[in-house]
Amino acid sequence: MNKKEIYEFFSRLCNKNPNPESDLEWTNAYTLLVAVTLSAQATDIGVNKATKELFKIVDTPQDMIDLGIDKLKDHIKTIGLYNTKAKNVMKMAEILVNEYKGEVPDSRDELIKLPGVGRKTANVVLNIVFKQPTMAVDTHIFRISNRTKMAPGKTPDAVEKKLEKVVPEEFALNAHHWLILQGRYVCKARKPDCPKCIVSDLCRYKDKTVE
Repeated sequence: MNKKEIYEFFSRLCNKNPNPESDLEWTNAYTLLVAVTLSAQATDIGVNKATKELFKIVDTPQDMIDLGIDKLKDHIKTIGLYNTKAKNVMKMAEILVNEYKGEVPDSRDELIKLPGVGRKTANVVLNIVFKQPTMAVDTHIFRISNRTKMAPGKTPDAVEKKLEKVVPEEFALNAHHWLILQGRYVCKARKPDCPKCIVSDLCRYKDKTVE
């Protein structure tokens, strides 16, 4: 895709959904950090079900520590890898209380030091909470970037770097939201819904579907 086509691509997605939001449910920077950490290898719907009651009683890292790991596990046991995730979330809470005065840092370098927090998780938090134009490359964004040939790459990091270069500045803040939603509901993994795609004519995918 050339520069003009990429601009048109995001312009259409923006016109359709000017204020995209994450499907994850959260109340503040800390609960978003927990939700995104739990969402690794899990669906947002599954995470939302597990955290619905959890976030009624946990709003801060200290709340999580007070809850304790056993009760945390009870809340998130329907999520894959919940034992490991519970340990990471609890360690994370302790570090945030002891080293960051209970506040979520607004730096990627600081965030990825936390247990269970990788680059993608850090980018999501930085984008949604701190309004930084990061590109949190998940499976959906990786797939779309390669299918459309907008930002092809063999690894998420490679795709992230290319997206940072090619996405127009005015669309950078919401770009990863639009791409995730596009991948989740339209450009799906097994069978993309090309007939309903509003950017199909700009896409370089060879195996487009037809009605």
